[in-house]
Amino acid sequence: MEPGDSCSLIVFTRDLRIRDLPALQASIEASPKVITAFILDDDLLESLSSAPNRLSFLLDSLCDLRDSIRELGGELVLRRGNWVVEVARLVSETGASSVHMSQDVSAFARSRMDQLTASLANSSCKIQLHPGVTVLPPGTNSPGTGGFWKVFTPYYNKWIEARWRDVLPPPKQIHHLAGIPTLSVPALSELSVSATSPNLATGGESAGLERLKIWAKSSLQTYEENHNALALDDSSRIAPYLHFGCLSPLEVAARLQGRPGAAPFIRQLCWRDFYHQALSARPEISQVDYRNRGDVWRQDEQDAEAWRQGRTGYPLVDAAMQQLLLEGFMHNRARMVVASFLTKDLYLDWRIGAAHFMKFLADADVANNQLNWQWTAGTGSDTNPNRIFNPTVQSVRFDPDGGYIRRYLPALAGLEAPLIHDPDIETRRLLGYPEKMVDHKLAIEAYRAQLASYKSS
Repeated sequence: MEPGDSCSLIVFTRDLRIRDLPALQASIEASPKVITAFILDDDLLESLSSAPNRLSFLLDSLCDLRDSIRELGGELVLRRGNWVVEVARLVSETGASSVHMSQDVSAFARSRMDQLTASLANSSCKIQLHPGVTVLPPGTNSPGTGGFWKVFTPYYNKWIEARWRDVLPPPKQIHHLAGIPTLSVPALSELSVSATSPNLATGGESAGLERLKIWAKSSLQTYEENHNALALDDSSRIAPYLHFGCLSPLEVAARLQGRPGAAPFIRQLCWRDFYHQALSARPEISQVDYRNRGDVWRQDEQDAEAWRQGRTGYPLVDAAMQQLLLEGFMHNRARMVVASFLTKDLYLDWRIGAAHFMKFLADADVANNQLNWQWTAGTGSDTNPNRIFNPTVQSVRFDPDGGYIRRYLPALAGLEAPLIHDPDIETRRLLGYPEKMVDHKLAIEAYRAQLASYKSS
């Protein structure tokens, strides 16, 4: 380190990229020298030790970010420990005049930020938060009456008409403050004993940009008609890159806007913003019901485990759960079906499903994951408790030839449609495939009776 150098510090969090990153641009503009840093937070590592897919994706993304920063003349400073302590230590070691970060909305992120603010209260270093996690920052698109939007459609109508900030180009150069001790990016085996899904995607900005480019060229134009087709697998699969900030949601939206087929896809990016603004206003809804209707959920660990393992006897549900285990990803249509099955057919708590998704999904995001689960369970915002997905009907409609089921359930690969959607008892026994754990019609009758009892009490 060179004494007397004025410097600024950017601490990367859920923004592991160099393109369209206001926090990075602000840090470069703030001082002649910049420290680019990431803290391997002990609390975060503990929670991710049982979620190896996300942890692996994070480590990939850090390696890619480090390489991108080096190409610009900088160096990613990596520290491990208590996040607040390590950021404050970097400020003390370097004499940084400002700390720049992207603003996040989770209770975890906000708690860390409050602690850091208190830790640096007597310092001359200023903390500056910047947009970058969503297209529109939470709070900038609000109802005229104040508060936050509780229904999606009016939020979307304002969102799509809003003036978005300009997309920022990547910096041409980073003048790094030299001589700062740093760690190497650890191997996954150093942080977790759990294995990743065998077909997990590679993390990082470079991989995300390539994935977006390929998908937009091949599938964007037909997105509206094909995005629910399970066997086609026309999903963009950029969700984990958005979660870790390898891709800027604003840049994705701006890049695609106006292109044939883009409107329904951009609407999905708006759903992401919608959930972030809801979580920002009510952080407790990551764990408690948005709408408490008095549910007394069934307690049945055996049923929950059969669902987790894809042994429900409903081929579409089981194929989807196997996709999750194999890839750390699940098709969006399938996510709704398996969530409906858990919370309505089995009447098990949505938090059981949300926790399982957080464990295996590479894209598991508190706002999107928890609130999508609540939306399907009927306890969320803008929701309909009677929105029920019949797994067999969904299978016939969105996987008519059974290609998705064959891909993820090898035991049924020899069956043709329509038998593959609902094998008879003899076929199940011959193939070693389980019988249905519940009768859908009877289970939904029981679910509706339960709802009616809450309304009458």
